[in-house]
Amino acid sequence: MSGEKRETAAQIVLFDGICHLCNGFVAWVIRYDSKHCFKFAPLQGETASLLGLDQSQEPQTVMVFQDGRFLQKSEAVIWILAKLPAWRWLAPVLKLVPKTLADFVYDLVAKHRYSLFGKLDSCPIPSAEERLYLLP
Repeated sequence: MSGEKRETAAQIVLFDGICHLCNGFVAWVIRYDSKHCFKFAPLQGETASLLGLDQSQEPQTVMVFQDGRFLQKSEAVIWILAKLPAWRWLAPVLKLVPKTLADFVYDLVAKHRYSLFGKLDSCPIPSAEERLYLLP
């Protein structure tokens, strides 16, 4: 066996389940996740609650639960990109952007995402392929 570190479990990506932009991002990641690295769960769902997230507030960030800790905002997006073979080249480029600036831009988009991209009344019904990736 080689000395290569092998990931044994999918990482959990938590997202705003009623946001068109967030749902589009999840569908995009699924399309490029050839290694099936991820599982997805809405921030309004059971998995988020079990992980101890406060669900009383409107979600403002995509999150990754990995190795017992949460990655948020630009850090989460860059980490996700680094796991996608077709897009991993972009992660080191985005890491050159200062985190404060990257998070500022992230927060700006997050604040206006409903007015720019729309909001659903409830989480959409996933396709058959998406169901393979989703947690409650």
